[in-house]
Amino acid sequence: MLFLHMIRKERYEAFVNYFSEHMPVAETELTYETPYELLVAVILSAQCTDKRVNIVMPGLLKAFPEPEVMAAASVDEIFPHIKSISYPNNKARTLPGWQKISH
Repeated sequence: MLFLHMIRKERYEAFVNYFSEHMPVAETELTYETPYELLVAVILSAQCTDKRVNIVMPGLLKAFPEPEVMAAASVDEIFPHIKSISYPNNKARTLPGWQKISH
């Protein structure tokens, strides 16, 4: 069956089946210890290398070690920690907003 002619559910199932068979253990090069750290790293990794994210994360987590601390932070407080990441303005706005929604 051609992928283009598949309905959305069939495409989804084909995608999941392919990766279940060929990559049963999902891995990432992002460094993290907690779900909070992984979520922050994933947000930062959009259009950016995992290597750069791993360089930035220790300083960011030192300043904002918990979701509640990140949620209370301003864009101006977050930006200096992530300015070397691609699209830092957008991500500095996203990080505290996401924390507020999730808690």
